[in-house]
Amino acid sequence: MKRIIKKVAVLGSGVMGSRIACHFANIGVEVLLLDIAPKELLPDEQAKGLALDNPKVKNRIVNAALDTAAKSNPSPLFTKAVLNRITTGNFDDNMKDIAGCDWTIEVVVENLDIKKKVYDQVEKFRKPGTLITSNTSGIPIHLMAEGRSDDFKAHFCGTHFFNPPRYLRLLEIIPTPSTSPEVIDFVMHYGDKFLGKTTVLCKDTPAFIANRVGVYSIMALLHLVEKMDLTVEEVDKFTGPALGRPKSATFRTSDVVGLDTMINVANGLYNNLPNDKAHDLFVLPDYVKKMAENKWLGDKTKQGFYKKVKNADGSSEILALDLKTLEYKPQIKVKSATLEATKPIENLRERMRVYAKGTDKAGEFFRTSFYGLFEYVSDRIPEISDELYRIDDALRAGFGWELGPFEVWDALGVKETVAAMKAKGNEAAAWVHEMLNGGNESFYKVENGVKKYYDIPTKSYKTVPGTESFIILDNIRESKTVWKNSGTTLTDLGDGILNLEFHTKMNTIGGEVLQGINKAIDIAEKDFRGLVIGNDGANFSAGANVGMIFMMAVEQEWDEINMAVGMFQKTSMRIRYSSIPVVAAPFNLALGGGCEFCLHADHVQLHAETYMGLVEFGVGLIPGGGGTKEFALRASDAFTEGQIEQNVLKDRFLTIGMAKVSTSAPEAYDLGYLLKDKYSISMNRSRLIADAKEKAIELADAGYTQPSHRKDIKVLGKSGLGMVYIGANSMYSGHYISEHDKKISEKLGYVMCGGDLSSPTLVTEQYLLDLEREAFLSLCGERKTLERIQSILTKGKTLRN
Repeated sequence: MKRIIKKVAVLGSGVMGSRIACHFANIGVEVLLLDIAPKELLPDEQAKGLALDNPKVKNRIVNAALDTAAKSNPSPLFTKAVLNRITTGNFDDNMKDIAGCDWTIEVVVENLDIKKKVYDQVEKFRKPGTLITSNTSGIPIHLMAEGRSDDFKAHFCGTHFFNPPRYLRLLEIIPTPSTSPEVIDFVMHYGDKFLGKTTVLCKDTPAFIANRVGVYSIMALLHLVEKMDLTVEEVDKFTGPALGRPKSATFRTSDVVGLDTMINVANGLYNNLPNDKAHDLFVLPDYVKKMAENKWLGDKTKQGFYKKVKNADGSSEILALDLKTLEYKPQIKVKSATLEATKPIENLRERMRVYAKGTDKAGEFFRTSFYGLFEYVSDRIPEISDELYRIDDALRAGFGWELGPFEVWDALGVKETVAAMKAKGNEAAAWVHEMLNGGNESFYKVENGVKKYYDIPTKSYKTVPGTESFIILDNIRESKTVWKNSGTTLTDLGDGILNLEFHTKMNTIGGEVLQGINKAIDIAEKDFRGLVIGNDGANFSAGANVGMIFMMAVEQEWDEINMAVGMFQKTSMRIRYSSIPVVAAPFNLALGGGCEFCLHADHVQLHAETYMGLVEFGVGLIPGGGGTKEFALRASDAFTEGQIEQNVLKDRFLTIGMAKVSTSAPEAYDLGYLLKDKYSISMNRSRLIADAKEKAIELADAGYTQPSHRKDIKVLGKSGLGMVYIGANSMYSGHYISEHDKKISEKLGYVMCGGDLSSPTLVTEQYLLDLEREAFLSLCGERKTLERIQSILTKGKTLRN
């Protein structure tokens, strides 16, 4: 059956329901968002003489919830325009409208009786054959399906989104014995490709997979805190980025999510898992119970494991909770020889091995917590999953772990770790010993670029399902590298397409990256059909290496800076004017120079979560790698007869002058960083490189021809400069910008207007590039610019420490 999702009904507009509705709207789906109608009037409604049957009153709850979601930060919306795809209503008047929906998602309160009453209404109105799913996180899925029609049962399953649905990648799919295989396959694929999720097939067990293992890990840690006499600061230092976990680590994450949420899940697991070997770990420690009694639940109550206070001098300070005295105190800097030893190690798997061998408190913490986790997850097969990879997928996507537990175990060496676990009182499940006895010494392995997992029933390795559609550079780099230098690697993706990845710090751009791009294009033009610029790191690129620019400016090496900027510009132009298609594949941060490369690519295949911008203004500079030239060119292309050209130029000028960064891929288009018909969005980050490769093939197959250099760029000269100078002076006079900002603005305007030409003129790209480079160099010599760069470099070093 060819199933197409055009319209979705979301029943329940609470925190999850409203945000699930927003995410479906993000991908272009029409959404009907419903909730209960109020039973009582508010005072202001009474004052206006409104009745309960007034539409404004009836839809008050749902409209207020959607409005709250739209104003929340981070936003659940790609752009504000997305709201136009959401229609609101109430259960009394609009439940009948689900007849026109292809998928109905129930997100009402976690009460089985209430859910069943909602399903009674759904049964009356839904069109047979349409999907019906529940976002429950605690009620068994099969109980909700009891008493329903055969068609309802066949098209019903759990679809457990993690909060916030736009940003967290996990979507757990929980079928019942009656769920149609076609429905399971469809929802798994749809969640992956269109919603951008890591879809994990779960069994109908308490808390499913991610919360079952994730909350076990947290609860085990809460008890370990008492056993090892750990502080809040130590735990968050030990369980943060050094461990491949989010910066918020453990206790800060608890404050953000809410301690009550964690307590509810833990209590549910304690009550529903009497035979779990780790049952006692789900009992709340006394200090957690006391925090709950005190309503110290985290950000929602203004204090939890941390508390922000105002000092006498007006400054703010974040205090940490002393878990022994339950008093707040200034944070203490955590020192650890083990953590220091892991700092220079970029490869997380290598870092884990160093961590595990630590002889201080951090090393002991690592071994104690992970050995217990390894025992727990191995015991959960086949209870919560028949396949081990699903557990890793769930923890990575739901809790932000870079490596799942079985992947960490692999990194440490399965055989050696099993022995070390036993010495510490932790026993791996019998199937792990059987695996080792059969000569299989890892949970995963890569064969011919394909990742495979150990399949327990067959005692053999099988391809991780779904990954056939992904290109994972880590899996093919060793056998498919064509060329590399210290900062880049060029890999053969097959079908005549190459991929160039950066692997500098934050993928910043220096001489090695510029060399890599030019070499990649040389090789591609000679022996291949196209080039993708993309990587599997944390960011596409954070921009140019400002530290290098700072050092050259301090030493007044102006010729060297001029050469470096000239090389950057030539590289951007080489991307634009190569004889083969070049596709950029940005994601997460694509800033400064990284953005400039995208501006010059033939096509941009970007992840939905791409934060793109020309941010040089923030360090006292203007874009110098072709970005300023490109925005002048795009302004020229946007000039139309009868339009006030200064207004078009102003919009482009302000995007750079205000260092605007997109908060999503669609917003990058709205800001002018993307061109119509020259960009595509990949919802799933894991598909990005493969999608970019397909676009490069498409361009090559269409008979790609090398573009011609532009000589027809209309610049406004003095008529545009007057607008820029008046605006900059007004902002300075009103104390909105500094004198240095005024100077940068005037330099930016000078380039974008083509200099002080007496009248509008057609110029070449090179003419603008020369102006851009000259302005960039002059700003590098400004004391204020150097101070800004030094401040940013200092902050960056502090954050890394």
